Amino acid sequence: MPKILCASLIALLCLSVAAWAEDAPKGTLTKYTFDQSRIFPGTVRDYWVYIPAQYDGSKPACVHVNQDGVQFDAPVVFDQLIAQGKMPVTIGVFVRPGVVPAPTDNAQPRFNRSYEYDSTNDNYVRFLLDELLPHIEKTLGLKLSHDGNDRSIGGTSSGAICAFNAAWRRPDAFSRVFSGVGTFIGLRGADEFPIWIRKTEPKPIRVFLQDGTGDLNIYCGDWWMANQTMQRALEFAGYEVNHAWDEGGHNQKGAKAVFPEAMTWLWKDWPQPVQAGLGSPKMQQLLIPGEDWQLVAEGFKSTEGPAVNAKGEVFFNDGPNNKTYHEQPDGKVVEFLNDTQRGDGQAFGPDGRLYSVAAGAEKIIAYSPDGKAEVIAGGFRGNDLVVGHDGSIYVTEPGWDGRTRSKIWYITPGGEKKIVDRGLKFSNGITMSPDQTQLYVADSRSHYVYSYQISGPGKLRYKQKYFYLHVPDEADDSGADGMCVDRDGRLYVATRMGIQVCDQPGRVNCIIPTPNGRVSNLCFGGPNFDTLYATCRDKVYKRKLKVRGAQEFDTPVDPGKPRL
Repeated sequence: MPKILCASLIALLCLSVAAWAEDAPKGTLTKYTFDQSRIFPGTVRDYWVYIPAQYDGSKPACVHVNQDGVQFDAPVVFDQLIAQGKMPVTIGVFVRPGVVPAPTDNAQPRFNRSYEYDSTNDNYVRFLLDELLPHIEKTLGLKLSHDGNDRSIGGTSSGAICAFNAAWRRPDAFSRVFSGVGTFIGLRGADEFPIWIRKTEPKPIRVFLQDGTGDLNIYCGDWWMANQTMQRALEFAGYEVNHAWDEGGHNQKGAKAVFPEAMTWLWKDWPQPVQAGLGSPKMQQLLIPGEDWQLVAEGFKSTEGPAVNAKGEVFFNDGPNNKTYHEQPDGKVVEFLNDTQRGDGQAFGPDGRLYSVAAGAEKIIAYSPDGKAEVIAGGFRGNDLVVGHDGSIYVTEPGWDGRTRSKIWYITPGGEKKIVDRGLKFSNGITMSPDQTQLYVADSRSHYVYSYQISGPGKLRYKQKYFYLHVPDEADDSGADGMCVDRDGRLYVATRMGIQVCDQPGRVNCIIPTPNGRVSNLCFGGPNFDTLYATCRDKVYKRKLKVRGAQEFDTPVDPGKPRL
């Protein structure tokens, strides 16, 4: 495929589309209106549905969704590609952005296009999956495939970034993306996509990008450079990506010219599934090819506090049900405690006991292997804790009511307690560096994990907002929660965007999503401490990695000097 198309070639290709498809069976294109959205309340929008001549309703059809309505002579292109066997039987849904009608004749409507298309949250893809597509299935009696491998999505400009974001957010629902003159710039945060792509575990998405050297270069960014940056980021992370660059401006001409070839490429090899790449070199240092997340157990109300003993056996809490569970060496999960008093964070100490934050009782309790309990300290409602190799205990107290100042407590092996820091917005997860000279504390209501130097038992100094975390568009903070470290000094943080993996200098190198999009806490378990366990609301998952976790109850480990 040519990488740069001249203007005359683009014109020739556009003019030839109609003649090219004259001999193909023609599908139908019908216009409708949708005004029942709860996700975008008050909006009214037109949409069109293309039904190919080959569709007979005997089985679910593949689906293509396009933003901004019908573009690129798509129905004509689909007629030809389906007839030639270059695309499966595909129903097209062409959607306009929503408009909230004006309350009076003298007022302006509210035009939702930028809000719906340029945002990087999941509102629009939920609108498609939860509202519009089910509405079309029901009202038109169509059978649409719900498998992401059977769905493509596209658009131009803001509609293109909207298409990419839909697939990025829900690769299980859309796996093939066509982007024409994509607006991957700083209108509502889409300029961060190249960074997220480089850092996040690759998703099974195939992407075709089109843009021109004459595209926009204005206050919010340079389209031509941004699209090339997207291409390079996708290639860097191992995605299947193709592109066509031309000399055009911010219009549909170039996209229209390459659309038939782009759709042919996007649907090549179907029904073979689109495969995810291996990821960046940083990601490949962690992940084992073919090793995915495995379900440990499910059916809980809210899981928390994964903790591992010296044998590598993992324990975790179901807080609302006041129970602690234990994964045995054979993989069977059994109940360990039946009344934890709303156990939250927990960790094993060097004495082999399980130290738990009993939030309901406002106590720190240590449990022997046979379940015998001893109260270590009390008088405050903690959240998470860490126990060092010398028996020192550090506990976070967030300031639950929003008025009380957040605190960090130090508890001696003998049970004496004192406050060693105040002032974080919401202190949450807590752990130590592998050499146990640094204390790390997650501030959930910010971008940061704080770092403190431990200068002696219960002595913290040089407090700093050290690890900078990414935040999704729909939130005002990272939601940083539980944490753990590996023996090489990486910090693993449970966040709203998944597990953010930071290097020693405080930079996020990788983002690893969990299967259900939720994660509250982490630990390394297994006989070799090379399996990452994640508590994810009603489920617990595990995944074997190439690295080994460092355990605070064990002898401190020198992670080596980092590359700065």
